[in-house]
Amino acid sequence: MTATSPLDAADARPAFDAASLLADAGDLLADVVALRRRIHAEPEVGLFLPRTQAQVLDALADLDLDIAVGDTVSSVVATMVGDAEGPTILLRADMDALPMPEDTGLEFASVNEGVMHACGHDAHVAMLYGAARLLAARRSELRGTVKFFFQPGEEGYAGAKTCIEEGLLTSPDVDSAFALHISPNLPSGALTTRPGSLMASADELRIEVRGRGGHASAPHRAVDPVPVVAEIILALQAHVTRSVDVFDPAVLTVATVHAGTAGNVIPETAELTGTIRAVSEISRRQLHGGLHRVAHHVAAAHDCEATVDIAEGYPVTVNDGGFVDFATAVMGDLIGADRVRRMPYPIMGAEDFSYILREVPGCMAFLGVCPPGTHPQEAAACHSNRMVLDEGAMTTGMATHAAVALSYLA
Repeated sequence: MTATSPLDAADARPAFDAASLLADAGDLLADVVALRRRIHAEPEVGLFLPRTQAQVLDALADLDLDIAVGDTVSSVVATMVGDAEGPTILLRADMDALPMPEDTGLEFASVNEGVMHACGHDAHVAMLYGAARLLAARRSELRGTVKFFFQPGEEGYAGAKTCIEEGLLTSPDVDSAFALHISPNLPSGALTTRPGSLMASADELRIEVRGRGGHASAPHRAVDPVPVVAEIILALQAHVTRSVDVFDPAVLTVATVHAGTAGNVIPETAELTGTIRAVSEISRRQLHGGLHRVAHHVAAAHDCEATVDIAEGYPVTVNDGGFVDFATAVMGDLIGADRVRRMPYPIMGAEDFSYILREVPGCMAFLGVCPPGTHPQEAAACHSNRMVLDEGAMTTGMATHAAVALSYLA
């Protein structure tokens, strides 16, 4: 952060005219919706998104921005320098889709079989594009720099981590970061976030138990790993509930169990896999150590051997408390404090925006996009093959990006 943080100037808000900003966002909505639908129809998975990248570059082409693309991934970083010197804020939108079928029946549904924008990243891209246009018209009000970061590979590919390694947070150095994520399970146009842990870490667990194979009719002449795996599964659940602080929660889910090839054969090995989620590094590390201990000792009690592999995934997404106070005040100035909520607890899903928030203070917030005529609790959630959203809420999304940047660089 700079010596005098822009967050210290929160009392100087608002640094924008809310009515004008929302009106201008409304004027852009048709263009933003069109971009979102084009991206939705041609979803791409992973770190290499050539068609999506081309759509973003084409949309930004007539703006006076310094454009850089990734060296090894399909990222786009568009830099806008204001009319006066100051800090740099990064605004992020992820671009990738999910490897799953789409069953929405939309006219602009995916034409790529088995690939769908089921997490709203198409809307994220379109809203950030809209924010770039809003800020381009207000460049004279920016005392500093905005980096518009269009990121590939959020869905399990750690695209943010790769982009950081390629220099995302340098030239110029980024001082703070902000991101929006849509949620069909929030009222349309509402905004919510929280300080501290926002989303969980996500690690993959694999345990193999090795015994000694034999005939299923004579288990006493073999060492059967199957009941041992079953006992480990139960012991792991007890371990989580009895060793992790209930106010610093963790989740362990065993999702697959594999063993054997025939009904009359005791296999030599049995394997389980699953996911580990935690909302603090303390619980995360505590759980990792405990899993090794439980698996090895339960297996040893039955004359088996256990191999435990934990593949570390995304870290905990931790919002900076000061930035959350700043951002929620800005959002309240924009749409009214009654439409801005503080989340009571974290979400156990994971986000690779966490890598950016480990390096610079900032926050992620959620934008409600519940479809008209649907109750938020009944709407198809993100990662559903039937997820749809209220495109009108993107007006609030692009204005929110712009309002945060304007206030931060006021």
